[in-house]
Amino acid sequence: MTEPLHRMSARAAAQAIAAGSLRSQALVEALLARIAEREPVVQAWAHVDHEGVLRAAREADSRPASGLLHGVPIGWKDVIDCAGLPTGCGSPIYRGHLAAIDAGAVAMSRRAGALVLGKTVTAEFAASQPGPTTHPLNPAHTPGGSSSGSAAAVADGMVPLAIGTQTGGSVIRPASFCGIVGFKPSYGLVNRYGAKQLADSFDTVGTFARSVDDTALLVAALTGRDDFAGLTPTRPARVALCRGSDWAEAEEPMRAALDQAMARLSAAGARVSTLELPPLFAGMTEAHKRIEYFELARALQHEYRTQRDQLSAALVSRIETGLAMQPSDYEGALALRENARRAMADVLAGVDLLLAPAAPGEAPQGLRSTGKATFNRLWTALGLPAITLPHSLGPNGLPLGLQFIAGPRRDAALLAHAGWIEALLAFPRHPRAGGDPDSPRRAAPPETGSPGCPPARA
Repeated sequence: MTEPLHRMSARAAAQAIAAGSLRSQALVEALLARIAEREPVVQAWAHVDHEGVLRAAREADSRPASGLLHGVPIGWKDVIDCAGLPTGCGSPIYRGHLAAIDAGAVAMSRRAGALVLGKTVTAEFAASQPGPTTHPLNPAHTPGGSSSGSAAAVADGMVPLAIGTQTGGSVIRPASFCGIVGFKPSYGLVNRYGAKQLADSFDTVGTFARSVDDTALLVAALTGRDDFAGLTPTRPARVALCRGSDWAEAEEPMRAALDQAMARLSAAGARVSTLELPPLFAGMTEAHKRIEYFELARALQHEYRTQRDQLSAALVSRIETGLAMQPSDYEGALALRENARRAMADVLAGVDLLLAPAAPGEAPQGLRSTGKATFNRLWTALGLPAITLPHSLGPNGLPLGLQFIAGPRRDAALLAHAGWIEALLAFPRHPRAGGDPDSPRRAAPPETGSPGCPPARA
């Protein structure tokens, strides 16, 4: 049976549009129909640019294909400016605020021929207060965050590609929860101009897709780097399961998934091992929090001073914690991070990839929290590239994702290895992933506990 257009991969769509066997307008119309069907439950979108994306698709169909993603739509996290569209940042403070120009990554995607489908729901200022988005497979569970809408939209077939940001675990964790591929590049690989700043030391533009191949294609478009455009899946020679001071927070199903993956890698010829991080790294989670809170207190100072009553209590608490922090605490956390970066060179010296949980386990029930960034903060703090690959389903029938980490600026190598591992793991599509009319996903979503979050504006 032919796969529906809303499930077509980005590469297949781009190739078909270039060959003239598919019109961009037909693809966009199929995605808009999917959004109309599923958005009342999933609530992944802050704004869908119906007229604009259809007009752009017709224009793309009227000229020869140019660029890696000619005629292919992308969803953008609503902290990233897209010219003429609202950037709401998940806050009533910026409701209706229109961006004057494109963010750097948006402009690069347009250079590659991509279309802007709309803006996806974010937690408040990409921090911790959730928006209304529900898990595509079970609306009683969180999709993760803060890039909630981007992960859910890709997982549910509303868009083939989406963009998020990660300051703690906001790409890797929701991708794990939703059963898709999430990629957090090396710090600074994708341009951050035009993205609302939270913590400058960590903020990273990342991607969501349903395959590693589509991920590499998107990264190539966002960076303008040909070395990502046609990566060959490559077996890693050496993979180490990384166990740090937070290992106890990994739930049993996640530990079993890691063990199974290690066994599969070993059987396929990779040398596998287990390593314990040196004691130096035990303080990195707290160091990450100190740096984040110190910096976000300054990045959001205007909003705090002028419209504090429009901020969530959780975000006000973070800001005030950051303002009360002594400069010596901040500088000490930065120094620890630098020491950890130097020590990580020795940790990575004997391996191609590290393997770690992408999250403690399946997506938790409830929408008041987006889950814990326990297994993400270290890699974000160190600026290392990381990728989530779906592995299996947990006891509640929701995905479990594995996180692979590579050395500094080894993004292309990480994606090449991930492409090989993806084929090895061969994660099956969940039987409800296509939106079966009888799916329990269609139940009404529960209360989010976030009355200040407006409904999606389509």
